Amino acid sequence: MNKFKLISGILCLVGGMLSATQLSEAQDSRQFTRIVKDLSSSKYQGRGYARNGVVKAGKYIEKAFRKAGADEVTLQSFCIDINTFPGKMEMKVDGRKLAAGKEFVMREYSPGVRGEYSLYFIDTLNYDASRIFSDLAEPRNKDAFVVCDFWFRYRHKEDFAKLEDSAEVHNKGMIYVWPTPLKFYKAYGEKVTSKPIIWVDNSFPIDAGKVSLNIENKFLKDYESSNVIAKVNGERHDSCYVFTAHYDHLGNLGRDVYYPGANDNASGTAAIITLAAYFSHHRPECDIYFIAFSGEDANLRGSNWFVEHPTMELSCIKYLFNLDMVADNNKVQYVEVSPEGRKGLERMKEINGSRQLFKELHQGELAANSDHWPFACKAVPCILFENESGDFFKYYHSTEDIWDNCTTETYEKLFCLVTEYMNE
Repeated sequence: MNKFKLISGILCLVGGMLSATQLSEAQDSRQFTRIVKDLSSSKYQGRGYARNGVVKAGKYIEKAFRKAGADEVTLQSFCIDINTFPGKMEMKVDGRKLAAGKEFVMREYSPGVRGEYSLYFIDTLNYDASRIFSDLAEPRNKDAFVVCDFWFRYRHKEDFAKLEDSAEVHNKGMIYVWPTPLKFYKAYGEKVTSKPIIWVDNSFPIDAGKVSLNIENKFLKDYESSNVIAKVNGERHDSCYVFTAHYDHLGNLGRDVYYPGANDNASGTAAIITLAAYFSHHRPECDIYFIAFSGEDANLRGSNWFVEHPTMELSCIKYLFNLDMVADNNKVQYVEVSPEGRKGLERMKEINGSRQLFKELHQGELAANSDHWPFACKAVPCILFENESGDFFKYYHSTEDIWDNCTTETYEKLFCLVTEYMNE
């Protein structure tokens, strides 16, 4: 057994018997915490595009990898088109001002809108699509905002698609009622549609008459961002392991609101930086790459770019670990694996059982929901670790995803699991 295997094995074995505080110290949870706090601070404005927060965060991560002892650190640039909301973000209902990010959010592909508009509420108990289209053709409803529960809309997708984007239906836009906390997204922000779509919380008055809006959008064409790629050299260079995490997030919703993204995914980014520091001191048998992707929340743009322009032979990857939202306390760890990664998952289940880290590694269906997906499509053995069952998942994609709603518990267990796996 080489020195790395011995140290990692002892760390994980002892970790099963240590208190949470002792385990945290062994796995540098203090550094993890500091990085998450830094990246989710106002300095980086949600690591989005409107105020170059994602570019500033990329530079921070580049420096962090160098400080961690990586042998090589490079930036891989790529460009995206993305819709943003850097300016006015004002909404009033019958004169009452709503709080951006708390009581209303925009769909990411919405245009700006300014003016006062009437409201047309969908009768969900006596739903009749043809009557709705007929009503909206009436002069009294011209340029009205249509209001409806989102999940009702979801059950009648085809009808509502016409309301959302057809020039033949003369509504101004859509307002959908969501439960709190409201979610904001970027996945389909590479375009701007003809009508604004606004999500509001369930305090929105069902008898409201007017909505007043002053919302500005800015569409960025060919916005340049970067994947940050670090490498720790191993004893041999014919194969490698890869750790990935996305560092971008949702950015701004107007001038005053930004999305911190502490758990999603400053936590995964912090985790791979601490892993780089660990392996730089305990040299592995094979090379290890650590890739912090940009553009994940913009529909996996950074990882898709990487697999088409890889800096290593994809066929040489022994295993890829994608860490997404690891600052929680989930007892059951959700995973997705590529077909080629199933054997590795079985080994991780054995390790998990012997170390008693999680109650279960629960395998979900492989999906295009994070940066492992483009690699899975290229037949790379890979696994996604993502939180869906911890106490803090409810803050996902909301303004409440802050460090105070995070913990190091899952990170510490995953650190043990993946380093022990690499003893093989």
